[in-house]
Amino acid sequence: MTKRAFIFPGQASQEVGMAQDIYEAHDSIKKLYKKAGEILGFNVANISFEGPFEALTETKVTQPAIFTASAALFSLLPKTYTFDMTAGHSLGEFTALFAAGVMSFEDALKIVKVRAEAMQIAGEEKAGTMAAIINLSREDMQLVIKHSQLKGIVQTANFNAPGQIVISGEKEAVKYAMEAAKTAGAKKALELSVSGAFHSPLMESAKDALKRVIRTVEFKTAKVPVYCNVDGLGTTDPKKLEENLILQIDSPVL
Repeated sequence: MTKRAFIFPGQASQEVGMAQDIYEAHDSIKKLYKKAGEILGFNVANISFEGPFEALTETKVTQPAIFTASAALFSLLPKTYTFDMTAGHSLGEFTALFAAGVMSFEDALKIVKVRAEAMQIAGEEKAGTMAAIINLSREDMQLVIKHSQLKGIVQTANFNAPGQIVISGEKEAVKYAMEAAKTAGAKKALELSVSGAFHSPLMESAKDALKRVIRTVEFKTAKVPVYCNVDGLGTTDPKKLEENLILQIDSPVL
């Protein structure tokens, strides 16, 4: 039996002009973007459609912009359209929760706003970086990480696909791990253009801010299972979804 799933993108999927076509074609999307701007305190439609790209890529801007674009696209589906499960990559998990009816657009965006601002501040307070390691096994990567932790904080951040693992942490430790990974047989080790060491212990202060705002929002039972980043498992339980969302910010995306 065929099953339908919605999978929503995370940070780094942004581009100038995203969702502009549906904004121009639908009054409901114009209203949604107006509401988003009121919550965020800046014109998210303008920066999403006109850029510049450098401004759009700021963490405090790009996270709410991507969430709004994804939610806008989802909201155009007929109410009768059914699906069986949903998930999202990091930031995209908020859109998955919105799609599954766990929280309203307004509540989700309120959390995303705080998360984005806190992650940007955490990245400025504790400088870190991330890197993609290509074609190295999980087992070999874990050995590289263990050895590289002698240089500082570094851990796996994203298990994106077979053959692609992202690491995150303090700059010296990440750069050391990149070289060690290549020595261990990785095809490539590419430093990512990010404003912080996301999904690492360097996001601890952002986690505290996220926890506070999440506690102000009511999580409802999901209409379909939401597959969470922290454990890769699907659940409809609102308490589990809430706890996983808090853990996600400094834990690996599985």
